[in-house]
Parts: sequence; structure tokens; C-alpha cells
Amino acid sequence: MDTITFHIEDEYDGERIDKVIAALNDEWSRSQVQQWIKNGLVTVNGRTVKANYKCEAGDSVAISPPEPEPIHVEPEPIPLDIYYEDEDVLVVNKPRGMVVHPAPGHMRGTLVNALLAHCRDLSGINGVLRPGIVHRIDKDTSGLLMVAKNDAAHRSLVEQLVNKTVTRRYKAIVHGVIPHDYGTIDAPIGRDKRDRKKMAVTEENGKEAVTHFRVLERFRQYTYVECQLETGRTHQIRVHMKYIGYPLAGDPQYGPKKTLPIDGQALHAGVLGFHHPRSGDYLEFEAPLPPEFAELLEWLRKND
Repeated sequence: MDTITFHIEDEYDGERIDKVIAALNDEWSRSQVQQWIKNGLVTVNGRTVKANYKCEAGDSVAISPPEPEPIHVEPEPIPLDIYYEDEDVLVVNKPRGMVVHPAPGHMRGTLVNALLAHCRDLSGINGVLRPGIVHRIDKDTSGLLMVAKNDAAHRSLVEQLVNKTVTRRYKAIVHGVIPHDYGTIDAPIGRDKRDRKKMAVTEENGKEAVTHFRVLERFRQYTYVECQLETGRTHQIRVHMKYIGYPLAGDPQYGPKKTLPIDGQALHAGVLGFHHPRSGDYLEFEAPLPPEFAELLEWLRKND
């Protein structure tokens, strides 16, 4: 079985192994990781450990996720905007308004339903509802996603995410005028205790989250920015920009009610780069702004 490997960085020295692994990938819950450890699927320096093992900087960690479950999600012939495809990976430009994978109560019309109609060979590591899905973007965020077509490719892409070698750059419009040209937000993100449907910056149960941003254009009341993810937490850009006082325009969960005329947050995953799982070649793709986003920018240039 292929394994995902990485080394413990200085910042995790002394932390529990289950907490560290869960913090590295938003797709892994701590209880799931603890079960993997219990089943002997995690080794440190070549030896199995318990979930409470205290990491040391430089430890070599190997994870062998369990064999995938059978996939039982209905394929649907939904058109896909495919940027790249071979026997291992697929890069797709997801439109605004499409959910990435099925969930209870929302089993049709998702990117996964469309992918299963396009190609039956998708990895199953993430279970029956998320075949091929290595990372996600929100329903109302448009842009590029990488999809694994087999388990070996999936493990390679996850390993790259864990080791922070994947390039992910987003374009966004935020409320307020950011005075400085560049910035880095380093603040842990976890579930919001007051509203379990939302995320928040929190030290208590948060996972490491780092977002770099640069200003592309300033308006009277808004700023057009590019954000680069170092980590990939749920709602990371939306939470981080709100945290520093510049929430995304149109964001129904984290932004103000009085905002720009756009259906959902003004956020587009425009650039995606990674090393091909088989060849090792670096691949990078760029998707232009969707029409509604581009039109909003033009409106701001004329009216704000």
C-alpha cells in the first residue's frame, strides 16, 4: 500500500501525534486519525505508536490510509470545464453555485456526480461520498480543483498538500481599503463555538492556518486582492480576511449585509500548481475570472 510521508517540523515538537496529523489536512478528523493509529496504519520512525505519542522535531511519519469503500453515488451528465486530464489526475474549473461532493440531503448536482459520469476511475480514499476529491472549495467559490483518478495519485497529492508544496492562489474582493500592499495572516482556524456552521479564528481548537495576500487594486470602499494559501482550512480566506477587518464582498456568512450585488462571496480559485504524481513534473494552471466576477470589477472601476 502506498504511504503518505512527512517530517515533524519544529512547531509541532512536543505535540500529540493524532493532533499533528489531523492538523495537517482538513479532510482528516482527529477521531479518524486515532482509528488509523489504533489500527497500526501510522508509524513514527518506522514504529507504530499510540495516539498520545509526543512528537519530536525531525520525526519521520508514515500514514497508510485504509482501503477505500465501494462508491455508490449516482453519475450525472453535467458539463465540466476540464483544464487537464490524464490517467492519474484531472484539473477542473468549478463554477460558482456547484457543491463539490454529495452530503446527506444534497446527493445530486454536485461536482462528484458530474465526475462519475465523465470517468469511472476515481480514487476512493475519501469514502463513498467524495471519490477523487483531494481538496475542496466552497459552493459559491469558483475555480480550479485537482482530482485524483487512482489511490496512488490521491496519496501523492495529499502528501503535497501536507508538505505545503501545492500552489493555490485566489482572487477576491473585500470590504474596506487595505493600506499596505502585502500581508500574512497566521491565525489558527476551528469550529465557531457560538455557531457550529461557521469557522472562526480560535486558539482553543484551531488548526494552523496561514494566508498570504497582496493588493491588486484599490477602490473607494473595496480592495481587489490575491490570496495565496499555505494551508487549506475550511473557509480559510473568508475567515482570515474577516479576522483582519476586511471581509469578502458578498459573503453571506462572514461579511456585512450591505454589500456588492453578487450571489455569494467574491472569491475565485484562479491558480493551481502541483507536481504530477507519476512524472514529478510541476504543472500549473490558471482560470480567468468568471463573467459575474469580472463584471463586478468593471462596475467598481466605474462607480466606486
